Amino acid sequence: EEGRASIYRTVFTNSCKEMMCYPDFPFPDDYPNYIHNARLHKYIRDYAQHFDLLRHIRFKTTVTKIRKRPDFSATGQWEVVTRSDGKEEAAVFDAVMVCTGHHVYPNLPLAHFPGIEKFKGCYLHSRDYKEPEKFRGKKVLVVGLGNSGCDIAVELSTVASQVYLSSRRGSWVMSRVWNFGYPWDMLLITRFWTWLDNFLPKAVSDWLYVRSMNQQYKHEDFGLMPVDGSSRREPVLNDDILSRITCGVVLIKPNVKEFRETSVLFQDGTVQDDLDAVIFASGYSHSFPFMEDESIIESKNNEATLYKCIVPPKLEKPTMAVIGLVQSFGSAIPTADVQCRWAVKVFQGLCTLPSVNEMLEDIEEKKRNKIRWFGTSNTLQTDYITYMNELTSAIGAKPNVLKLLLTDPLLALKVFFGPCTPYQFRLTGPGKWSGARKAIFTQWDRTLKPTRTREAPPATSTLPSLLVLGMLLIPLLLLLTVL
Repeated sequence: EEGRASIYRTVFTNSCKEMMCYPDFPFPDDYPNYIHNARLHKYIRDYAQHFDLLRHIRFKTTVTKIRKRPDFSATGQWEVVTRSDGKEEAAVFDAVMVCTGHHVYPNLPLAHFPGIEKFKGCYLHSRDYKEPEKFRGKKVLVVGLGNSGCDIAVELSTVASQVYLSSRRGSWVMSRVWNFGYPWDMLLITRFWTWLDNFLPKAVSDWLYVRSMNQQYKHEDFGLMPVDGSSRREPVLNDDILSRITCGVVLIKPNVKEFRETSVLFQDGTVQDDLDAVIFASGYSHSFPFMEDESIIESKNNEATLYKCIVPPKLEKPTMAVIGLVQSFGSAIPTADVQCRWAVKVFQGLCTLPSVNEMLEDIEEKKRNKIRWFGTSNTLQTDYITYMNELTSAIGAKPNVLKLLLTDPLLALKVFFGPCTPYQFRLTGPGKWSGARKAIFTQWDRTLKPTRTREAPPATSTLPSLLVLGMLLIPLLLLLTVL
């Protein structure tokens, strides 16, 4: 439906269950680490039922207009017009959260693809892709090396005669399964790595980043290497694209220069004939068509001006929050959870905002930092742990590692060196959850349970350890003899 997010049938999460759950509601033990969209839907319904939320929600209701009340400067209230069953009604609210996200309005930049109007095959945005069967036996070009583009290219490669995957600037590609078979985000999203990343000189940090991304294979050997290799732009999570490239059923191509009736010319001068279909995995733009005054949420070049990526800075009263218009290495669910907790404290007057000028200066500083880390300012990206710390510090919910070292040293070590799971943000302060500590201590148990479905013996060495040690010492002894 227009105006709503849409996915293809085989979508799985890119964040593992321990890193993406609501912080006071872990996923069931037997859920797999990466979850199909149907199971995630069930989890959200279970969450709503567990906390008795359904009675507070009015379903099948469209918000058609949000406008300030005439006395907004004094009350901060909003008039919200809704439509349900063909009937419109207006109601007054003390505060509004805009939670429409940034995967609703497809970005289809046809003006950047000369000749597309001449192309006789079919073309569509990835939003309209659902399943591969209609492309059986066809030659298909997928434009865009992002998560959706790679997913769709891999899925199409099982039925299409050939798939071409076009990229303008390349991308880092990671597997969901990282070192030792553990989920990538359980190993990489830690307070220690974030501290080290910020502590080291940027040149050293960039070198380590590139080295870790090229750890499993060299991206340049597969045509994937990003143009700006040190940029921290969001990597692609895909477990199968390399094997598809290796098998030749997916071919990586540069950016499209021109479309013709039945072929496409790429920037490197190569031409692909007999092309049947094109799928543009070219991302999304955000929009707020229900806002009567479009200037309230200022947005230019797909870049919204929001303090802490949440609050429009020029409102007379801070009673509006935009939730989810941010993208980080971490998961959307815990990020939105912390954003909402922060926004509620602002609505209640328990978290005071700085002056308008100070908020605008902070926004500009964040833009400069984005250019430094991501190579552009008009990105929704931000560093996950830094951002979460910033919001939870303001509401008193950030875990104090130094204090924990004195009061609960085992927990302190898990919080600092272990995965930054959402439970950490429920250890203290408003919204504190009594089960947070236990959830942190058992997070690896829940991670390993769904993969240990067969009882297997532990790995044993085929050589006695002393023999191995002796073999290692022989070269050293010979070297000492020679010297």
